[in-house]
Amino acid sequence: MGMPMELQTLIVTKGKEQRVQGNLFVLEKEGYRLYPLDVPLEVRRTLQSEASGIAVVRKLEWEDNKTTVTYELVSLYSTN
Repeated sequence: MGMPMELQTLIVTKGKEQRVQGNLFVLEKEGYRLYPLDVPLEVRRTLQSEASGIAVVRKLEWEDNKTTVTYELVSLYSTN
């Protein structure tokens, strides 16, 4: 039996990210999603919006059909 999983090439926050400290954020998404680790990815508020910055995923956790992404914002293009 297979497990549904999506491969992500950018981080879409939908405003649900939480700052842990400094430039470190945590985002919880429904379903199992795979993000490249230690690779710069665009951060967007919505899929159709412009990129708001660049982040590097530092930690990825799968549990109970949820993905928790911990990422470090390394470049900010604009403020909210």
